[in-house]
Amino acid sequence: MKINIINYIAAALVVLSFSSCDDYLTEVNPNEISTESFWRNLSDCSTGLNAVYNQFKNPGVMGVSEELRRSDLCYPGWGRPSTSDPYYLQMFTASSGGANSKWENLYKGIFRANQVIAGLQGIEVDMVTEDDKEEWSQLMGQARFFRGLFYFYLHSSYNNGNVILYDFVPENESQFNQPISDEATIKAFFRDDLEYARQNLPERWVDIDASGTPTEKSGDLFRVTKGAATTVLGKSYLYEKDYAKAGEYFAEVINSGTYRLMENIGDNFTSSNEFNGESILEISYDEDAKTDQTEWSAQGTTNTYHYQFSPVGGWRSNYPSNWLIMAYKEDQMDPNDPRNIVTELTVVEDTVIEVERLRRYSLRTSYSIAVVDDDDMSYYKGSTTADGTAFNNAECGYWRKMTNWDKYDTEKITNAKSGINFRVIRYSDVLLMYAECLIKGGTDDAGVEDALALINTVRYRSALLLLGKSATSPYSTSTHDELTYSAQDVMDHLMYKERPLELSAEGYSIRQLDMRRWGITKERFEDLSERRYKRGDYAFYSEIDKKDVTRWGSVLDYADDTDYDYKSNEFTQAAVNYRETDHAYWPIPTSETTANSEIN
Repeated sequence: MKINIINYIAAALVVLSFSSCDDYLTEVNPNEISTESFWRNLSDCSTGLNAVYNQFKNPGVMGVSEELRRSDLCYPGWGRPSTSDPYYLQMFTASSGGANSKWENLYKGIFRANQVIAGLQGIEVDMVTEDDKEEWSQLMGQARFFRGLFYFYLHSSYNNGNVILYDFVPENESQFNQPISDEATIKAFFRDDLEYARQNLPERWVDIDASGTPTEKSGDLFRVTKGAATTVLGKSYLYEKDYAKAGEYFAEVINSGTYRLMENIGDNFTSSNEFNGESILEISYDEDAKTDQTEWSAQGTTNTYHYQFSPVGGWRSNYPSNWLIMAYKEDQMDPNDPRNIVTELTVVEDTVIEVERLRRYSLRTSYSIAVVDDDDMSYYKGSTTADGTAFNNAECGYWRKMTNWDKYDTEKITNAKSGINFRVIRYSDVLLMYAECLIKGGTDDAGVEDALALINTVRYRSALLLLGKSATSPYSTSTHDELTYSAQDVMDHLMYKERPLELSAEGYSIRQLDMRRWGITKERFEDLSERRYKRGDYAFYSEIDKKDVTRWGSVLDYADDTDYDYKSNEFTQAAVNYRETDHAYWPIPTSETTANSEIN
């Protein structure tokens, strides 16, 4: 990484130009501009800040594919039952591409943020008017937010939080050779940055209307906010089980009134209604911008997540694990909620009539994944999911999230370039994390009722069966399971149902980090490796082919040891290979250890 960064710094100061009416960032080559002459005023610093945003959108920062495979949510595609994927098998090392790519991209973001911070510090004495001082503080707040965020990611992901600290802009190779700092130092550093951002960034840059839609398509939509900084701070305390402190930050976000759940959960997963009222942190992409750039270009404005997830013109290189598919299929609906009632046509005594029935699957399920027998949701060119794709190769489900199923017949149309924004933090995540704080990770029964109210807020949005007693619920007219919950019961529900079903394939390594902080990773892989499944066929009339069609082996179900399908076994090797000391965190990559003399 160090050699790559040195070359990157030496080549040129990265400068971006920004168009306020666009939903993207445009990079230009500043080879004729020297570092010394560039940071002259607020406009220069604002332009430099766009380079930080540009790095944030680099898919290497999120590392979605590798992080999914390290968790229990994903099977690496290309057919079953064999895979050599080192992340899914828990066989990755310091030489693995995922560890090296994320490290390099996070530090590139830090170096870019440090450039902006240094530039702003150099012009601070020139800030005379109140408007200039306010703009300076907001620019500094954004730069320090990203430096803090990138260090929070490094601290969460690498070497038990012990990583290299750069609080300055290196100017030569010797300055790049920095030792590892302990995790407490890194933690204090990124929290200080995030606190500054929290104090100096606005709640919103663009107003949201009553439906949760932005009131204008301003370029400021993509900018980071106070709520994002506050939420990341809360996460940092939650990750060390400081429930009281984490709860203070989450309560601040909730009580601010800035965010709300969208009525339709699907608004969070496609290119429709981006930067909505539920979005706290979101990465902006645009398939209509910079069309001359390839899908792999660092200067591009698109991503390839749709190709990773989709079986229709995509690579389907990541799809939901079997336990997750079954959990989605079992996501219990409120049978009395009218949102779960669908109308269909049927023939009775040669007369076509309308009849009402309950949806086959919950709204959350239908908008999150595609399963073959979901007759109530279209899929690409098909009026039903079964008509939309073939469900071959013992594959029984795909993520709808981050795919263009709602607007294209196939992903091939996109030339591997998608403009769907990546949602990093949603308001529903905050509600569920705050619920965890109220029960202190499952140890405090006094917080159960309030925790259930938060969880039920998330569930009510998707017309799901609510938890606990209706008599004490804010949603007393909705159907509840009428069970009595202990704090540990609520915690188990959060760990194994609510958080994975609500947030799968979203955010920064949410599931992998959740499993690690709960201390369940090894036992989880062991449990899942013992589960058995079978696959059935699905017959239907195809409106596309105008004939009866069967999707062979496409319907997933549970099995016992006598009738299971061996191709559906999962996590067998992960259960054996996973070691907390080697796999809970990424190791310091070899690209760093071989080049940095202070580490050697």
